Amino acid sequence: MPGNISINEVSGKEFDFIIVGMCDVTAGLRLAEKLSRETQLSVLVLDAGDISLGDSQILMPAKYGSHFGQEQYDWNFRTTPQKYSNNVRYPWPRGNVLGGSSAINFYLWTKPPKADIDDWEQLGNPGWNWKSFQKHVQEIEGYQQPAAKSSAAHGLNFRDWDIGTEGPIKLYHPATISRPELMAHETLQRLNVPKARAPVSGDPKGAYFTPKTIDHQGYIRSYATTAFYLPYIDRTNFKVLACANVTRLITSGIDMLTANAVEFTHKGATHTVYVSKEVVLCAGALRSPQVLELSGIGRRDVLEAIGVPPKLDLPGVGENLQEHMYCGMSFELNDDVEDLTLDVLRDSDSLKEHMELYKTKEGAFMLGPTALAFTPLRAVSTRAEEIYEKARKKIDDEWDKYPEGLRQQYKIQLERLDSDSPACELIAFPGFLSAPNPPEPGKKYITLACALNHNFSRGTTHSVSSDPRDHPAFDPHYFEHDIDLQTFVELAKFVRRWSHTKPLATLIKKEVNPGNDCMEDPQLADWIKSTFSSTFHTAGTLTMVPKERGGVVDSNLMVYGTTNIRVADLSIVPLHIAAHTLSVAYAIGAQG
Repeated sequence: MPGNISINEVSGKEFDFIIVGMCDVTAGLRLAEKLSRETQLSVLVLDAGDISLGDSQILMPAKYGSHFGQEQYDWNFRTTPQKYSNNVRYPWPRGNVLGGSSAINFYLWTKPPKADIDDWEQLGNPGWNWKSFQKHVQEIEGYQQPAAKSSAAHGLNFRDWDIGTEGPIKLYHPATISRPELMAHETLQRLNVPKARAPVSGDPKGAYFTPKTIDHQGYIRSYATTAFYLPYIDRTNFKVLACANVTRLITSGIDMLTANAVEFTHKGATHTVYVSKEVVLCAGALRSPQVLELSGIGRRDVLEAIGVPPKLDLPGVGENLQEHMYCGMSFELNDDVEDLTLDVLRDSDSLKEHMELYKTKEGAFMLGPTALAFTPLRAVSTRAEEIYEKARKKIDDEWDKYPEGLRQQYKIQLERLDSDSPACELIAFPGFLSAPNPPEPGKKYITLACALNHNFSRGTTHSVSSDPRDHPAFDPHYFEHDIDLQTFVELAKFVRRWSHTKPLATLIKKEVNPGNDCMEDPQLADWIKSTFSSTFHTAGTLTMVPKERGGVVDSNLMVYGTTNIRVADLSIVPLHIAAHTLSVAYAIGAQG
């Protein structure tokens, strides 16, 4: 589906605002809807993916990860071989449909600690603080209380949450929370991880059940397209052209660049559309830097290497890449555990049965990961102080090598590490989600996953040629800072302890991954390198900090050295946060 406008209505025409989507237009649709409220403004969204309206593969819950690797839904990105991680090239799935990754993610709705957002303001961005973030997010939240019959409502109180209830992003707890998940939650509280006091109000430290981006009316996915496009499809000043691959911005000027037009391809032909006010890049942290580089904006050496004439030397473009990581440990449940798990969906006959049950809001499609915990390292590891001291010494020893912007980030990160900042994440998944050993047919599993959210390693993304069809080189520099690997090992050891502690332990038959032959720290480290995954939360590649500190955009999201090019996506994040990034992307789109 091409959108609500034809190519003939775009090519050679002029719009006030052009929003460039490519890899992830999640924030862009939020921004486009906001701009188009002003009826005198014309707003065009160019997105590379198809719209895919009414696609059950997108809308049906419990399709976790099924889109990954499918060209229809996923860009199929991969990292470069990782020098500090056995030269592995890791998959980096991203949504290749309108709505971006909000259309293929795991539905989790979390919000960062208040301090994580306030740190953005501390780094030189007035107005980018928790108060502003919470305002923008609450206005789009549409939380609905669980139904009385739902196990999500059994003994769980969500009524005192400070969360929006009237917004377009519908939020709902899974209709079923399994007994293994409930026991995993209870077990954490016996392991120095208490219940979270205010998980959606700036204090997520502890264990809680997070809502999911599910519209309880039809029990379907609520995402950027259903919230910010479909309800406004008839707005005459809000237009979307899908299957439009932006190739570059056409600019004029010498001392200051002005974007005059956007060049893009559509069905094999190249077109130009003109802009009278602003171009806003909402192509995600992986593709927005590429659009700038192909337009002659970025590091001079990168531009010269790919044969693009430099127009604006901006060294921060594509630098400061930060990413989240997770690793799953799977455990087979006892044969007498009657609870449903997502494992039943691997069997074709069971899949058909549960697709029928889904029509009555029953069965496996009512399940989903919801039991989370965010915790400081010191709460789960006796080595926390040792790891902190090693990190501090490394950073002290290399201080003179770091640019000023990174020094400020590391100063904050060390303070976080030496405090109760909940940088470490724990997730109970009602099914099998790990490697390398495969699941057995007919068995049930719980996967206990651990994740790193405040990584010290910094990566890059840069164009490899002047051809926009070539994916950039994504290099996260995984484990370049050994503190990241050491923290991961400690979390894996805690997860194993979690599985051995009652009441959860009473349900577990055996550990499947990594297994009993992987017990020592070096073995765990090697297993982590071989099996961990990105959580697809890349940020920071067009950093919002002062230019002299390596920044690319100012606190108004304007690209330095330009008069009308802004960025409004996760690439502007100056320092990563301890949360899944969907709410943050929407907040950036609202504040942009």
